[in-house]
Amino acid sequence: MRLEWLEDILAIAETGSFSGAAERRRLTQSAFSRRVHHIEEFIGVELFDRSHKPVQLRPTTLAQSGQIEHIAAALRQLIVDLRRGDRIASNRIVIASQHSLTTSLTPQIIQNMSKQDGDVHVRLRSANRDECLTLLLSRQADIAILYRLLDEANELSGDFIETIEFGSDQLIPVFAEDLTQRFALAPPSELLYIAYPADVFLGEVMARKILPLLEPVTLASAKAETALTLAALEMAAVGVGVAWVPKSLAQDRLQTGRLFDLSKLLPSCELQVRAVRIQGKASTAEAALWAQLLALGSTRLP
Repeated sequence: MRLEWLEDILAIAETGSFSGAAERRRLTQSAFSRRVHHIEEFIGVELFDRSHKPVQLRPTTLAQSGQIEHIAAALRQLIVDLRRGDRIASNRIVIASQHSLTTSLTPQIIQNMSKQDGDVHVRLRSANRDECLTLLLSRQADIAILYRLLDEANELSGDFIETIEFGSDQLIPVFAEDLTQRFALAPPSELLYIAYPADVFLGEVMARKILPLLEPVTLASAKAETALTLAALEMAAVGVGVAWVPKSLAQDRLQTGRLFDLSKLLPSCELQVRAVRIQGKASTAEAALWAQLLALGSTRLP
């Protein structure tokens, strides 16, 4: 049973005539009469008593008029919900974000996107870099937001991959105290630091870019290890050891004096921020976010 048929029946019941119902339904009377006849043929019974003027509902039809109205209302709501659901689906996006970016840059990106489209729905999945790429390749994420080294080969290659390098950051050493005066006297014989596991991105960065530069100056000893930059940041803030973290993540604590930037004393490393996606048909939300990231271009993070 089609919604328009139910509405035709209700229009006749409410106006009391075919002509009035046809006018309400914006049809000619002849076209409306043919449609009513088609409805009755489909159902297999006469719904209206045409021997009376104005036309009346037959008793069996009248007994079901409340249910007809209820079904028509439910169908109208179903259509609204289905259309809304399709719109929500087109405005839904899944972002895979590297852990350290999840608590710094990515929320800013989502906020800017929400300002442009208040109906957008974002699912943010935080993971290490390899896991983010796996989520992307398995199409469990639409876009991945990641760090990479300036001299690093692309993690993914192929005609089906699109990338945008839209920002930069810096991996800096931070600690609860300013060690400038201590280093001015002489570099410490041992430097306690917070390590990252060797199999995560920042662990690889430490091994390639940071620790080799420390060896001629001091003995770097790992006091603790964590895969989470936020945990490393907190351990540095309470004095466990020096932590190398993205500057964007430490910015608030640096400004309030809870942490000190030691990059004038110890090595630091430049990082690129990039977005990666698989080519193909994009949802409205994905296309909007990609355009936003393209517009950012070479914007440098604070």
